[in-house]
Amino acid sequence: VLMSAIFSLPVSMAAWDLSVTVEELGPEAPPLKVSVTSDLHIGGVILKIVEKTQIKKDWSDHALWWEQKQQWLLRPSWTLEKYEIHADARLSLTPQHKPLRLGLPNGTTLRLQACFSRPVFQTVMGVCHLLNLRHPEELSLLRPMEVKKKKKDKEAEEEVVYDLTGSAHTLSNGMPMHFADSLQTEAVYKMLSVSLPAPAPETITKMPRTTSLVDKAQVHSRWLDSSRSLLQQGVQEHDRLLLRFKYYCFHDLDPKYDAVRLTQLYEQARWAILLEDVDCTEEEMMLFAALQYHIGKVSLSEPQPMTSCPAMDDLDSALQCLEVKMEAEESITADMLETMTVAPELQDYLKIFRPKRLTLKGYKQFWFAFNNTSISYYKSKEESLKEPIQQMNLKGCEVAPDVSVAGQKFCIRLLIPGAEGMNEVYLRCENELQYSRWMAACRLASKGKTLADSSFSSEVQNIQSFLAMQRTNPGANTAQTDDSINTYSLVSPRYHKKYKAKQLTPRILEAYQNVAQLPLTDALLRFLQIWQGLPDFGVSYFVVRFKGCRKDEVLGVTNNRLIRIDLSIGDVVKTWRYNTMRQWNVNWDIQQMAIEFNGNVNIAFSCVTATCKIVHEYIGGYIFMATRTKEQAEVLNQELFFKLTGGHEAI
Repeated sequence: VLMSAIFSLPVSMAAWDLSVTVEELGPEAPPLKVSVTSDLHIGGVILKIVEKTQIKKDWSDHALWWEQKQQWLLRPSWTLEKYEIHADARLSLTPQHKPLRLGLPNGTTLRLQACFSRPVFQTVMGVCHLLNLRHPEELSLLRPMEVKKKKKDKEAEEEVVYDLTGSAHTLSNGMPMHFADSLQTEAVYKMLSVSLPAPAPETITKMPRTTSLVDKAQVHSRWLDSSRSLLQQGVQEHDRLLLRFKYYCFHDLDPKYDAVRLTQLYEQARWAILLEDVDCTEEEMMLFAALQYHIGKVSLSEPQPMTSCPAMDDLDSALQCLEVKMEAEESITADMLETMTVAPELQDYLKIFRPKRLTLKGYKQFWFAFNNTSISYYKSKEESLKEPIQQMNLKGCEVAPDVSVAGQKFCIRLLIPGAEGMNEVYLRCENELQYSRWMAACRLASKGKTLADSSFSSEVQNIQSFLAMQRTNPGANTAQTDDSINTYSLVSPRYHKKYKAKQLTPRILEAYQNVAQLPLTDALLRFLQIWQGLPDFGVSYFVVRFKGCRKDEVLGVTNNRLIRIDLSIGDVVKTWRYNTMRQWNVNWDIQQMAIEFNGNVNIAFSCVTATCKIVHEYIGGYIFMATRTKEQAEVLNQELFFKLTGGHEAI
């Protein structure tokens, strides 16, 4: 009986000392030792530490960081035993929000409080909420490129940092309340929402440029992991990171609510053009320069629109709901009509050229017919009732313009998937109208859409308006040169070497005549529209090694497809569209990614310039972006994002 009574007594766990560094005590202070038992929960540990410091302050933002495991202990109800923490553990009690320097797309730097304990995806959400940036899922953080500066440059350049570390998260009439605290913070908001003046030519030439595919691939190796915290990835307080648009699919872009988003997106596009991150023709560069010049002028004179009052917002919201309902009903009717309507055909004489064929012949004229998503061509119109010389299905192909309005050159470059790779074909049109219709048809066909699609006419109009902006106007008075125009600030460095300023100025002013009447918002949107129409727009590059191959190649990741590119010559070898993808997974042991497509097509590759996690996150992220709808614009499914991008199991 005595023995059973002894064994029935509660067993008290042995106490042991836990060493914890407290940031508030200073860097030289020794760790505090608190007596704990293994069944003590994390909240109790923090309470013991706070009592021992005898510092009276708000400790609610503090949490424990486990240095050896690189892990935050964020579950206050979990015990030390459940976390498997023993006496040899080195813990730190530190704030979860710390100062961070953030470089924006427009080149300025903010200092703000960022969350170092949550996944980067949620940290970016907090930053975007602070800056009044909608759709934070499109942005992420990356490490800046290390640039070796000379001593003279270090002394001359002092970084200007705008401090927002004391800001709250409230909105007032379209502008976050914290920006109305002082004239200085109001100036910060204006800097965020209004385009900055054109950079000095010296600034452009000093900026690092990505001149090769490998250089571009190195840029994308610097993205942070969205599923891990800043501190887990070695980021310390006061470090500098870059906030950039990562995913090139800009959902629900509304100038009324997106003043900051639209401006920062324009700034990222502008620097991509100036630093030659994306290629464009000389005519396109002159048009980009003219739009920059116009946006710069109008930004100084045109007041920024602010969000309307809450009552008007409620009315707008009700009207939007009604509009969505009507659109849904119209789309059902449109779908019914489309199923009943046969897709119209587009027929005309065009010229065709195949560069890779072993022939010295140039363009040759044939009769072309566009039907559904295929192009067929015949020897003549009379022969069109017979079998075609060839039929080309454009679904999944690459479509790029090859146009010179001044030289009356209107060509369409097609890269059509074939059994042995991509077949390159050029179609030459006679005039702008013919080009606009055939280019629009090719773009729709590449997406699997026919000429019966409702977007065909608007696509034609967009192409025609773009061509009109490039058209020279001999009658316009371009002699009235503006002394304020700094030509070399509006074009990339290659044109600094190719032309003198006095040669470029009249060409930019000539293009300016076609955009001079555009309001500020329209000019910004037009700049982005032309940027999005460039052949290399939105391609993120990674150097990879495909399974079974002995040489490195490049994988391009876009919003709707993967592109296999020859590293030595830059030619597209093959493309795979996401809508044909069945599954993908990563073998983390050998760092190899495997993807399966329809038709028993399987590819596998290892990453050379970045981790497989970055590529996996890119693909999963783009698939997540495709799930967004207008009705769910304000609701972000974080669980789905982490499921698609987490990378811990096959999807």
